[in-house]
Amino acid sequence: MSTQSLPVLTPEGGLSRYLQEIRKFPMLPADEEYMLAKAWKDHGDTEAAHKMVTSHLRLVAKIAMGYRGYGLPIAELISEGNVGMMQAVKRFEPEKGFRLSTYAMWWIRAAIQEYILRTWSLVKMGTTAAQKKLFFNLRKIKGQIEAIDEGDMTSEQVKTISKKLGVTEDEVISMNRRLTAPDHSLNAPMRAESEGEWMDWLEDETPNQETVYAENEELKSRRAMLEKAMDVLNERERHILTERRLRDEPLTLEELSQHYNISRERVRQIEVRAFEKLQRAMKSKVMEERLN
Repeated sequence: MSTQSLPVLTPEGGLSRYLQEIRKFPMLPADEEYMLAKAWKDHGDTEAAHKMVTSHLRLVAKIAMGYRGYGLPIAELISEGNVGMMQAVKRFEPEKGFRLSTYAMWWIRAAIQEYILRTWSLVKMGTTAAQKKLFFNLRKIKGQIEAIDEGDMTSEQVKTISKKLGVTEDEVISMNRRLTAPDHSLNAPMRAESEGEWMDWLEDETPNQETVYAENEELKSRRAMLEKAMDVLNERERHILTERRLRDEPLTLEELSQHYNISRERVRQIEVRAFEKLQRAMKSKVMEERLN
């Protein structure tokens, strides 16, 4: 399978043109999807795989639009999501009984999230574990406390998030302003003269028992990949990286410097070096999976 054969969102064409293009690919009934999946899995039928991918491009677009708040080009988010869609088709097992869309949404999200992590520099995200936690959890917590209006939050909302994530109120305000982008209603017409709405182009995404199963399978896969990648680190690097970046309540540089009887700056250097080594190892393993 190749992304070259898929419709491409270009600045010249725009999102509306792209959605019109992917609308040409019909959604598949369950029995046809099963037969195509079997043809790909048992006989390597690339045409069958391509048909499964293109029938789900609207799902990719819907998920990608949910990540517009990170300020990245929608064309790139959709492109990365399409790569995740192809990986889902490669690994889809129709005998398990659930639909491809249920399984694929997790691969699509994972591909887009990996792209966001690669694209947002540590300078933009912040260098502390708490700031990174703020970066990836701000939108969810805003939803929990019903702070969903556009623009700045109230002082009480800012205080609540600050306390929950262990960061300053100024950091919450700054991150919120960077991540907030204007959203458009899915019920809005696509064009002034059009009767069609954006919602018409998107398919349902209702979580169910199959969704939970697919999520758990994906989580197991990524945990296994991380554990293998950690093998490139020595014992001290592994311990420092785990305590600084993989714990809900990370240790401070001071605590680790006392543990190893070294300076805080030396701990920071080891952490950065270990993270870079782990990134390279993870990228290598992702590439291996995509080629297999």
